[in-house]
Amino acid sequence: MTPISETRLAEFETAALPHIQDLFRTAARVLGNRSDAEDLVQEAYLQAWKSFHRFTTGTNCRAWLFRILFHVIHHHRRKWFSFKLVREGEELLENFEAGPTTHSEEITDGEVLAALEKVPEQFREVLLLSDVQEFTYKEISDILQIPLGTVMSRLSRGRRLLRGGLIPFAQLRRIGIPQPIPTAISPGLQ
Repeated sequence: MTPISETRLAEFETAALPHIQDLFRTAARVLGNRSDAEDLVQEAYLQAWKSFHRFTTGTNCRAWLFRILFHVIHHHRRKWFSFKLVREGEELLENFEAGPTTHSEEITDGEVLAALEKVPEQFREVLLLSDVQEFTYKEISDILQIPLGTVMSRLSRGRRLLRGGLIPFAQLRRIGIPQPIPTAISPGLQ
């Protein structure tokens, strides 16, 4: 290995490896399968290494890696489209730690994950990138290669679907779920 390639390897490790857990968690939530998530994150890092010569040092490596990850995920889905990727809720939740089994006054992580899994993938992706990974709308637009307006629309719908999925758990515990404030004035209030 030449000194230049050792330097480049060190740059790659410094810039890219700190984000591996974020990519894995997101891939696991999007795919619903930890094993597939591990494989696709590994593939994303392989592609990132192969194209690292095109990465501009000082730019957002995390967003660049997420863009590669979602490209790999979408390619994986196209490749294996004929296989059934959706699993029963119980099988899916086995991959995640369940919340406490006693009734509490809060919604558990397991219940949130169960509600999140019911959100369609296109909305779930935007939800995870925005609300979990805290990317800006512009970064999400670049990562998923969709228009900015589509990001905002999917995020709004995704949040509404997630909120709706949490209502049964909240009702069970008699917890209020805040409803969005209407943006339009109804004709009767004018």
